Amino acid sequence: MTHDVKNPAPRLSWRRFAAVPLCVAALAMTGALASAQDLTLTETGSTLLYPLFTTWVDAYTKTHPGVHINIAATGSEAGIQQVLEGKVLIGASDAYMSDAEMRQHPQIINVPLAIAAQTVNYNVPGLNAIHLKLDGPVLAGIYGGTIRNWDAPQIAALNPGVTLPHHAIVPLRRAEGSGDTFVFTQFLSFATPDWENANGYGTTITWPNVPGSATAVGNAGMVQALQSTPYSVGYVGVSFSDKLAAAQLGTAALKNGAGEFVLPTRETITAGAASLGPRTPADERLSLVYAPASGSYPLVNYEYAVVSTKQPDPATAAALRRFLLWSIVPSETNEAYLDTVHFIPLPPHTWELSQAQIQSIR
Repeated sequence: MTHDVKNPAPRLSWRRFAAVPLCVAALAMTGALASAQDLTLTETGSTLLYPLFTTWVDAYTKTHPGVHINIAATGSEAGIQQVLEGKVLIGASDAYMSDAEMRQHPQIINVPLAIAAQTVNYNVPGLNAIHLKLDGPVLAGIYGGTIRNWDAPQIAALNPGVTLPHHAIVPLRRAEGSGDTFVFTQFLSFATPDWENANGYGTTITWPNVPGSATAVGNAGMVQALQSTPYSVGYVGVSFSDKLAAAQLGTAALKNGAGEFVLPTRETITAGAASLGPRTPADERLSLVYAPASGSYPLVNYEYAVVSTKQPDPATAAALRRFLLWSIVPSETNEAYLDTVHFIPLPPHTWELSQAQIQSIR
């Protein structure tokens, strides 16, 4: 699994695709090529991607009346598994498949559709309005059970001048196989060798047994659990940022690979992606977590459509290709869709790779 870096590039914009041939964009955007015969596409998986798929499906089906798209939020692990079992056509995932999984299923591709991030949030009475500083080793200590109270010396050292309560921390984690867990535990692993050696990362891991810890299902469940549990901490997909703000929960400033404490903004997420994106391989399985570039946010990830290149019939393959090409086509309209969930578009290099992978679906 590749984890490499390069200097950050300027803010990504659809306008940078001007040199790319427009024939594919025109094909993806036109509704005239949609089959006159009714056809249903099926998707399930990432709860982080679900709000974006909701927006996409509403817009796409209005201009492609012969196509129906059924979507569900079941978690990234379920999305991947249901594609492997042939139960759905698209598995939405914040995580890419492992080398072992790819060897077992060579017909499956992992196609980035956009770039997202996770936030670390907390409910500490009196402190939710400020951005507490946290880093990988402290979060690893919290989720590993070696840091138990909010006023622990390790947290106090990162937050001089902040009066921290002497109260037990309630670490929250996802109950189901989750791409958010994949990204969060990658951060813990890359920032903290002890965590990597003891626990590793994945959509599902064997969590240390920490007294008082609790679980939640989906990003919506994590927000609700944080809101209802004082002194809790958890990780949430950036597409739920508006719900976190409405619940008046705190958002941590995280220490990145350059030693800076940064908040999840469009600029810092873009910097994190831009520093690693140019190293994306042809199969597009790449971690964007914990880039050492200055100004980069450390919990950044590709949002994947996991699909099979071997579809049951040509009509289904063509409809799937059209929808996926439409979802990544560089335009102000699609960038606006991404903005609603605080995602950013694919950079040119990754967009070209995603387009090539989509074209392999038959």
